Amino acid sequence: MDVLDLARTQFAVTGSLHFLFVVLTLGLAPLVAITHTRYALTGRPLHERRTRFWGQIYVINYALGIFTGLVMEFQFGLSWSGLSHYAGDVFGAPLAIETLGAFFLESTFLGLWIFGWHRLPKWLHVACIWLVTLTAYASALWIMAANSFLQNPVGAVERGGRLVLTDFGALLTNPALAMSLPHVIGAALWAGGFVMMGASAYHLFRRTADREFFTGSLRFGVIVASVGSLVTVGFGYAQFGMLGQYQPGKFNAEPLAGMGLGLMILIGQTLQFLLAFVLLPTVYWLPRWRWAQPLLMAMTPLPFLAAIFGWLAREVGRQPWLINKRLTVADAMSPGLTPGMVTASLIGFAGVLGLLAVVDYLLIARAVRRGPSSVALGAPGPADPAERAPALSL
Repeated sequence: MDVLDLARTQFAVTGSLHFLFVVLTLGLAPLVAITHTRYALTGRPLHERRTRFWGQIYVINYALGIFTGLVMEFQFGLSWSGLSHYAGDVFGAPLAIETLGAFFLESTFLGLWIFGWHRLPKWLHVACIWLVTLTAYASALWIMAANSFLQNPVGAVERGGRLVLTDFGALLTNPALAMSLPHVIGAALWAGGFVMMGASAYHLFRRTADREFFTGSLRFGVIVASVGSLVTVGFGYAQFGMLGQYQPGKFNAEPLAGMGLGLMILIGQTLQFLLAFVLLPTVYWLPRWRWAQPLLMAMTPLPFLAAIFGWLAREVGRQPWLINKRLTVADAMSPGLTPGMVTASLIGFAGVLGLLAVVDYLLIARAVRRGPSSVALGAPGPADPAERAPALSL
């Protein structure tokens, strides 16, 4: 491959790996917040245990996902300085806002929620996890605003060989954003619901003692996944007509775009059929049907595969433009790059992100396998200071 194809491959690999973390973070956050709210309203220990269990899985994925996001930022300076030079004043604005929100607001509220168990007032603690959810979705808004600008550049004019932002509101009312943001949010809820379904089915299949715990979680996961599938598929199809207005032939330009689109639709339609006509109508009996539980476990990765295929179709279909009709991918590359340099960074980035993805999977799988009885998140410490570990003394 030449240097351009290597750079494109690098961004595709790292972007896809990062998106796996993002889609699960966005999917689990509202589920944990809803469960915590139910605990605050009812005071039932069952809801507290569910909040802590699913919250620990969320924290694991969030912590490792932060590192993958940093790698994405590095690539704009390393391989795509032409984009930064030409459109940095426009494209960089929503990215900067997202970074400030994610690293300051979202992480702060998450830290308060993690360490606020048995310390913060009940409703203030609940507010923290809802603020985590809202800031996570605000981050998705800014990222998709930046991406939608690449798809349909609005609110900017070219002056002196560079794009200048003239209408910030146009970035937030971009038709490409209006359709793509709900599509991504629906895909996230879809993935989060399937993770909850798969983990619950695993414990029900093993006939663990926490049957009530995982029966309720399985039903909740089916409902959330069903809502997510309707939103995902609905807004996915709604984008076709809109894309045809400013990107005609988007999915015919490159075979990879058409393949990604075809696979996304195949997985999406199959899962939506199963959810609408099999899982949702029988949600009450699913925990009792032992034969169905391995099937639910096997289906867990499918929403993530559909998300990756959809992302590839959206991005590859824009070729050869990086900013549609404004800046080509070739012109956006950093000057002076050699195939050896890009190959080395590709191997390094893919290796690091791949390792983080494997570690994330293993840690989540271990947390699921151990069950709610081994959750450390929110566990109360000894009430009596004398019961605490003795301090070193001379």
